[in-house]
Amino acid sequence: MYEASSFTMRPLRISDAPAMLALRLRNQHFLQPFEPIRPASFFTLEEQARQLEEAERCFLHGTGYSFGIFAKESGILIGRVNLSNVSRGAWQNATLGYLLDQSYNGQGIMTEAVGQVVRFAFTEGQLHRVQAAVMPHNLGSIKVLLKNGFRQEGLSLRYLQINGVWEDHLIFARTAEE
Repeated sequence: MYEASSFTMRPLRISDAPAMLALRLRNQHFLQPFEPIRPASFFTLEEQARQLEEAERCFLHGTGYSFGIFAKESGILIGRVNLSNVSRGAWQNATLGYLLDQSYNGQGIMTEAVGQVVRFAFTEGQLHRVQAAVMPHNLGSIKVLLKNGFRQEGLSLRYLQINGVWEDHLIFARTAEE
């Protein structure tokens, strides 16, 4: 789908399950403060394959879009950008989520990848709005959104259970007109 100087990005498929499992295992401790507590079964090839099979199905039906970010030189899966909770009808909205291998943080990769996925959302995805929720202390993620033209809309108290705690989240959004 997209080729940058340091990475490529394309829709994820079930055949990426071993690479997704490797990414998750490499970054399990790094990502834990930003995610729900995962059962041990989450970190298995079977569960990653199941999730990617569902992601393929959602992509086909236009109910979700999951993209893998691959390091250009090595071809290793280093990240993921999702448009989930796609709502059609009058809202035409999706929730944006993303993760990046710790060793690739701070290089502008996620900012560029999110920009491409948002462009996809407003063109091929035929969405009108994309929103994201970020914990206020996750400054890196907030920068990614602001650099991609998202506006802060407010604070949702106890919005998601992250790492076992109901965390407040800032809500950001962008519409096709922006």
